[in-house]
Amino acid sequence: MDIQTEKIKRRYNRTALFYDWMDFMMKDETRRQVIGLARGKVLEVGVGTGKNLPFYPPECEVTGIDFSPAMLEKARQRARELSLKVTLLEMDAQRMEFPDKTFDTVVATCVFCSVPEPVKGLEEIKRVCKSGGQIILLEHVRSENPILGTLMDILNPISLYLVGANINRRTVENVKKSGLQTKYVRNMGSNIVKLIIASPGEENHA
Repeated sequence: MDIQTEKIKRRYNRTALFYDWMDFMMKDETRRQVIGLARGKVLEVGVGTGKNLPFYPPECEVTGIDFSPAMLEKARQRARELSLKVTLLEMDAQRMEFPDKTFDTVVATCVFCSVPEPVKGLEEIKRVCKSGGQIILLEHVRSENPILGTLMDILNPISLYLVGANINRRTVENVKKSGLQTKYVRNMGSNIVKLIIASPGEENHA
């Protein structure tokens, strides 16, 4: 694990105790709407404290990964309390240990703000998603408003230092750079929270 990833891992370990309180922006109805799109064998990248876990359709076979042991412990506790059958693994999104084309659906919510090399992480998602599979990303991104976008750039070092999250990531552009094929992008309440649906693209077909 590289130095930057290790730093962010330590920050998320530190914030695990109060992360659910920080995650107030994501309403349960939004989670239900987005996570309900998942089908089949599912990978959730950056499962965090497991707040999405109750919203997967019951027929889904869910695996969640996170690089923070403290976050994973919270997720395991939540899964036990809710009697959810999920597999939770400590793993770096930039270097996944799964074989190619393993999952029907790959999900990430508010994750690619903290992955040190976001394009590399998205390339890994592309690799582990089956041909014809779907990638569901719900991400906060840099504002398209010039003034607010500039303000986010100014404040980003503070956010990165405190919690390990970049508030000015251009995730829609990063999805394209990774080779994923974007199906559609939709604002979720504001232009700084976007639902991105993508697929591995034709070049990933067997």
